[in-house]
Amino acid sequence: MTGHAPGATVEAVRTQAERGFTYMLPTEDVLWVAAELTRRFGLPYWQLALTATDANRFAIRLSRIVTGRRKILAFNYCYHGTVDETFATLDADGRTVAREGNLGPPVDPSETTRIVEFNDVDALERALAPGDVACVLAEPAMTNVGIIHPDPGFHQALRDLTRKTGTLLITDETHTISAGVGGCTKAWGLEPDLLTLGKPIAGGVPAAVYGLSQEVADRLSIAHETADTGGVGGTLAGNALSVAAMRATLEHVLTEKTYEHTIALAERFAEGVESCIAQFRLPWIVKRLGCRVEYWFRPTPPRNGGEAAAAVDVDLDK
Repeated sequence: MTGHAPGATVEAVRTQAERGFTYMLPTEDVLWVAAELTRRFGLPYWQLALTATDANRFAIRLSRIVTGRRKILAFNYCYHGTVDETFATLDADGRTVAREGNLGPPVDPSETTRIVEFNDVDALERALAPGDVACVLAEPAMTNVGIIHPDPGFHQALRDLTRKTGTLLITDETHTISAGVGGCTKAWGLEPDLLTLGKPIAGGVPAAVYGLSQEVADRLSIAHETADTGGVGGTLAGNALSVAAMRATLEHVLTEKTYEHTIALAERFAEGVESCIAQFRLPWIVKRLGCRVEYWFRPTPPRNGGEAAAAVDVDLDK
């Protein structure tokens, strides 16, 4: 979404590199970045990490501290980086099991995680009903198994059920920032308790953020006083180089003007691929989310990860 060497980010990195990569202390760029993230996403408090995986790990830890609960809920075939709790799927009997290729999991994922299908409000309600789930970790639209859009009303139901059961809602915008300057959170008026974002935020320089609502921050300040033991952060989290790249990328690259250009290109690309599919009468579809476009080898749009995964054809993909 930012290209491979955006000029403003390159210049910011060059300038900062001459001053120092990291100081073990924050720089003034942090103030600008935090204010900009609040403007885009609405959450008042922000912390820094180096990858979205770490941001998600930290958000899950904070959710457990705040709620006093152990389990998390994620959606079948979700993508949240290499977070151990999310490498899970549903077996033929609807039980939570480890995903194929999940190497050396520290525990059976069924101990930490409940998995339900995206867009299945009834299954979501049943999974949250026991009141033992700390957080739902969710992309606003699924992206790593094709693009799967939420059904009308799904996000309102998700927000209502999480509030009803005292479950925190973490929105992972790492891929769905393709929807616009504030991702789907701004575009669709979402109200997460925590929000995570990595990958493009610093134009390819390792950087990530996670935001907290006022309520979560207030509850956290009561529940957690010792900051050093839990490893929420890291020596290089918020280093001067990453933050300089983040500021330049947010200020000059991931802008309204840029999205106007890239979304128009994505629309053109989607229409072109769809015309080829129609010309040859192929049973395939094209899905778009802002400036992100993918095609999928099935005749109708999947409503969840299970349906999408069932259409995977390795040879055809290659």
